[in-house]
Amino acid sequence: MKLSCLQENLNRGLSIVQRAVAVRTTLPITNNVLLATDNSRLKLQATNLEMALSCWIGGKVEEEGAITVPARLLTEFVASLQPDKVDITLTPKTKTLSLKCARFEARISGVDAADFPPVPKVEDGITTKVEADAFRQAVRQVAFAAAVEESRPVLTGVDATFEDNTLTLAAADGFRLAVFKLPLANKVTQKAEVIIPARTLAEVERLATSNEPVEILVNPNKSQVLFRLRSENEPKDIELVSQLVQGTFPKYNQLIPQSFTTRVVVDVQQFLRATKTAAIFARDGSGIVRLIMTPGGEMTQGKLTVSARSEEIGDDVGEIDATTEGPEAKIAFNGKYMIDALSVIKESQVALEVTTPSSPGVLKPVGTENYIHVVMPMFVQW
Repeated sequence: MKLSCLQENLNRGLSIVQRAVAVRTTLPITNNVLLATDNSRLKLQATNLEMALSCWIGGKVEEEGAITVPARLLTEFVASLQPDKVDITLTPKTKTLSLKCARFEARISGVDAADFPPVPKVEDGITTKVEADAFRQAVRQVAFAAAVEESRPVLTGVDATFEDNTLTLAAADGFRLAVFKLPLANKVTQKAEVIIPARTLAEVERLATSNEPVEILVNPNKSQVLFRLRSENEPKDIELVSQLVQGTFPKYNQLIPQSFTTRVVVDVQQFLRATKTAAIFARDGSGIVRLIMTPGGEMTQGKLTVSARSEEIGDDVGEIDATTEGPEAKIAFNGKYMIDALSVIKESQVALEVTTPSSPGVLKPVGTENYIHVVMPMFVQW
């Protein structure tokens, strides 16, 4: 292998794939990154066996070849170089990779590329595209609600339902549920439902920096998903292949209340600020934030009162203007869950719908029908 490329392109490519390098592993080669020539470009690849990232960068290839080298060592060395041309040469006999940039030169001992775990090919099955902006927003508003604990593996993923022209993403951890619908650029011929690891979606959202559509492929037996990201100007294309979570996701539509007795519409930022303030006092009180929705009179504005109290520290009460529909209502939530949900809503106003203090509350951004967030209440003494 003999080639040259620009330091900034190599550095960017390594920073992309190193996110898939294994951290704790019983297979040492997954600590490495694969470098291989591929159609006059340099392919960089890393895998932790659950997820694999591949990135192609432009270069001048003189001799074909492939090798794997320690990812952290290579990434840190390339990042320390000045922006200039990097000459890369592999000595096959000793499996030594030489890198030369300006007056700096390094030799890194590698491991045969044949020993590197093969990345599954994802072909056929479901093939579609989504707009990058809509996809980023969907992931930001849903993925955080997935479970972190591994006790119920299906809840650590995001349920993805492909049907006609719509992709529905849903995540739940037993205490909250987030559902987002977004349009597909290409209609799917048959309905399909898979569970994508939340970590995978977060990674794709981080990588989808251009405005080019995100391609999604799911293999026929629904065991793997491929995300392909193309760039407008930057000299790179990226592919992420991930294992899918096996199992059946809960029938979440049954958890969404279909009616309400009281509904308040408030400014998102004011609600978020009041909840964050209350959460400071709620730390020693199981994180409980109390909400009281009060309707307005003929001459007065309705209001939402957000409060928290701790027996040892003290209490806090905040009021914000609200448009209230229905009778006065009281409900309590975990402050963290409310902050998480309000932080990702980009609309200026949000509606909170409740029925009883022991029934789930529903958050809906005002002005859009494609997002809903359900939060389980906490039981408190009023």
